[in-house]
Amino acid sequence: MYRVLKNRACTCYQQRQCRVIFVSGGVDASGTDEAAAMRAYLVRRGIAADHILVDSAGNDDWSTARDASSAMREQRLSSATVVMQYFHLPGTRLALKSYGVSEVSGAYPRFREARDIYSIVRKVPAFIWYAIRPLASPTNPVAARLRDQAAEKPA
Repeated sequence: MYRVLKNRACTCYQQRQCRVIFVSGGVDASGTDEAAAMRAYLVRRGIAADHILVDSAGNDDWSTARDASSAMREQRLSSATVVMQYFHLPGTRLALKSYGVSEVSGAYPRFREARDIYSIVRKVPAFIWYAIRPLASPTNPVAARLRDQAAEKPA
């Protein structure tokens, strides 16, 4: 499944739908850094290493959106094409928009498996939470910037 996702990301890059690939994932129980493994695969497929940004702290869609939006600001990027399994797309797109990424599109591989039913059911409450989730948290760069800007304004 992950190979199919990475291949879809390669296709987007090769078709010039994106200039930079942001790979995100956690570290699994065996110690494998999912994002680093994705990066290595993409490099082997011919993607320039300096066009791949790695986030090893993307343990969920919200964290990935937070980290991706921060990296995008640093790289002066304003739009994103999210490549994930189809059931992740609505929540991740919503989270990215919440973090200030105005133009978000999605792509997914044509791959399905039986456990998708469980994943879809799980994603419904997550989507609702993302829709109402407050951005004000100490780890949120957008909220921190907005707080700083508000503090700078004279009373």
